[in-house]
Amino acid sequence: MEPNKCPQFPADLEYQSGFGNHFSSEAIAGALPPGQNSPLICPYGLYAEQISGTAFTAPRKLNLRSWLYRIKPSVTHEPFKPRVPSHEKLVSEFNQSNSSANPTQLRWKPVEIPELPTDFIDGLQTVCGAGSSYLRHGYAIHMYTANKSMDNSAFCNADGDFLIVPQKGRLWITTECGRLQVSPGEIVVLPQGFRFAVNLPDGPSRGYVAEIFGTHYQLPDLGPIGANGLAAPRDFLVPTAWFEESSCPGYTIVQKFGGELFTAKQDFSPFNVVAWHGNYAPFKYDLSKFCPYNTVLVDHSDPSINTVLTAPTDKPGVALLDFVIFPPRWLVAEHTFRPPYYHRNCMSEFMGLIYGGYEAKADGFLPGGASLHSCMTPHGPDTKTYEATIARGNEAGPHRIADTMAFMFESCLIPRVCPWALESPLVDDDYYQCWIGLKSHFTREATNGQLSDLAIMKSME
Repeated sequence: MEPNKCPQFPADLEYQSGFGNHFSSEAIAGALPPGQNSPLICPYGLYAEQISGTAFTAPRKLNLRSWLYRIKPSVTHEPFKPRVPSHEKLVSEFNQSNSSANPTQLRWKPVEIPELPTDFIDGLQTVCGAGSSYLRHGYAIHMYTANKSMDNSAFCNADGDFLIVPQKGRLWITTECGRLQVSPGEIVVLPQGFRFAVNLPDGPSRGYVAEIFGTHYQLPDLGPIGANGLAAPRDFLVPTAWFEESSCPGYTIVQKFGGELFTAKQDFSPFNVVAWHGNYAPFKYDLSKFCPYNTVLVDHSDPSINTVLTAPTDKPGVALLDFVIFPPRWLVAEHTFRPPYYHRNCMSEFMGLIYGGYEAKADGFLPGGASLHSCMTPHGPDTKTYEATIARGNEAGPHRIADTMAFMFESCLIPRVCPWALESPLVDDDYYQCWIGLKSHFTREATNGQLSDLAIMKSME
């Protein structure tokens, strides 16, 4: 299907708002059965089908499930068969046979849009990850490039949740719960098990995907921040019910299962859900609505202060994966090196750039590119950024970082890197050079500027 022939979405798509709410939506009034989930005969002759995102006996505050009322149940398909041709660049079981350990700082130039017709599924490639979808613990970071819409097919990820960060081109995503338009500067989460199709109204598209196994994305606790700030629950948008009932001979369901792709044929669209209710559903979020926090006196805040979503582990405060952004904001700290500090982290950090520049890298880190700083690998501002910051001195006034949106996927698990990512011509082999120019400023005697700094600090006591 050509981009200009993809199904049209209305300009004023309606959404429901809230994070973790129990939603209800009907495309036809009265399609939701009153008073129960699975009556003998559902309104309009629909089938009742539950989709569970957690075990039945998960604690109620964590339990995720929705009831879908559909024209035909999703079980109505032929047996799954391995997809031909297979997809050789998707990984969900990270080990020495398919990925390698690499502590070097890595950076990639922007991914190029393919010349051959490529949809979202074929354009998805794993960069790195850790753990196992089979063992229900781990994550995978992918990048995607596509130039054509999905045609008479839908994708289903049985391995985990997708968090998609488009960098170029809008995505029109049809799901069993309804339709979502996702633009660069927004994100979308497609939970495990939901079937969806990706269409490209703008033609060529690319972006990033963080997939998590065995858990789901949550809002971070705010702690001393209080009751408000960061990503507000009301700004998350969930689709409203929408369905199609036309016959679709040869419709293909592509299922990712254990990192491998399987296909099954059916004669109808999976997007035949007339009504649904529950708290397990796809959702999107506009990153421009994020309310960032920052220091107002001294020192650079830890990046965790800008966490949008987190996938927790059993260890308090330790994330399987955090999604952190670096949005437009004011820098006002006094007597402070304002860019991110030099750092060695027990967590591993994968960064991407949606638009603009990044405050710690004067050159080389471009929109659509990426970097990886793994566990305890040193990283920080490049030479140009350091020297320019020092040259401004303590007289630098408030400064607004504008026209930028960088982000980070941060995990407690050490990533293994896929061979095609390491061997890609897009690898920036000279990345390390951005720090080589950092020279020693050490002196055994305090300079006038340092004495002045000490006086300032003393006055603040």
